[in-house]
Amino acid sequence: MAKGSTVETITLACQDCKQRNYTTSKNKKSHSGRLELKKYCRFCRTHTVHRETR
Repeated sequence: MAKGSTVETITLACQDCKQRNYTTSKNKKSHSGRLELKKYCRFCRTHTVHRETR
């Protein structure tokens, strides 16, 4: 990664079972809030909302 980069790697956790299932990257400058995506959770066996964790 370049020095002073605005892109960071984040972890996404399922809102139902709280398992951390996915990692992705986001630009801190263009998206300052927490990222929420609807993704498949293998523990719940359904599509649920996954939210960025700290």
